[in-house]
Amino acid sequence: MEPLYLVVGIVLLIAGFVDILWTTLWVDGGSGPLSGRLTTGVWHALRTVTGEHNKALSLAGPLILTLTLAMWIGVIWIGWTFVFASYPLALVNTHTGGTADWAGRFYYVAYTMFTDGNGDYTPVYGGDVWEIASALTTATGMAFVTLGVSYVLTVLGAVSDKRSFASTVTGLGHRSEALVRTSWDGEDFQGLDLTLETLASDLSTLAEQHKAYPILHYYHSEKDDRASAVAVPIFDDALAIFEYGIPDDRSLDPAIIENGRSSARSYVETLDTAFIDPAEEVPPSPDLDRLREDDIPTVSDEAFADELEELTEHRRHLLGVVRADAWEWPPVEE
Repeated sequence: MEPLYLVVGIVLLIAGFVDILWTTLWVDGGSGPLSGRLTTGVWHALRTVTGEHNKALSLAGPLILTLTLAMWIGVIWIGWTFVFASYPLALVNTHTGGTADWAGRFYYVAYTMFTDGNGDYTPVYGGDVWEIASALTTATGMAFVTLGVSYVLTVLGAVSDKRSFASTVTGLGHRSEALVRTSWDGEDFQGLDLTLETLASDLSTLAEQHKAYPILHYYHSEKDDRASAVAVPIFDDALAIFEYGIPDDRSLDPAIIENGRSSARSYVETLDTAFIDPAEEVPPSPDLDRLREDDIPTVSDEAFADELEELTEHRRHLLGVVRADAWEWPPVEE
């Protein structure tokens, strides 16, 4: 008996199971301890190696997801191999009758995890413990496949949702001021209420998806008009303009604005689960002169700046999201 091998195997199995269950089933937990560090490590390495080239970074999400699945397989696979290695006579070769070496144990665990086995190796005769261990190996393999497939499908669905949200926002304007101008008809902001309500609902869903699956932060879009990290600040700054930059008698329903702001705050709360830090500086404020060019009524720049002060911390967090996704703070000049 090799107690050290048994301990190493059990520790690896526990670490793998905890990380898988944490990442795939714990909605409020974010990424597990292992997958979370793998995710941020790969992302930072890619940014360094590729020089933040958008085409290359667009491969980050699929690569991270693949490496996460491979890590889970590897940890469980190696863990069970060490468990069977803890007792030299645990497995025997059905053809020669000899005990399995390291390669044989590694091979046995692999086909036991993902198939019903092929009979080349078998638990030692009368070894009830090793027969049970073999059954557990198969069970963990099947559980991993089920959770892994469900996780992949859920993440890919959420990626489509975040890109759809970004496309809708940037379709209204690539700057917050442009979004505000889009609906101005010379008298009021006609028809924008329903659009903002829909966007707020979509952003709230997106925030929950990011909280449950922080890997979404690293699905980088090749173009900024499909990047939620760009779209959320545009949307949030547009709401700030409506709340603080437009006189109350010409602005939108305060309930609609607050609903949107609440969704943006929920999105910002996902930063902790993705190991994203707020920026040290505050991003540039929206330019009200762009609205005045279209004769849109605004408050003074001084009054707007004073009100915007209370959003300083919130906007620093949003700038952190933008930079973590290798973009610059909006706006992009049109």
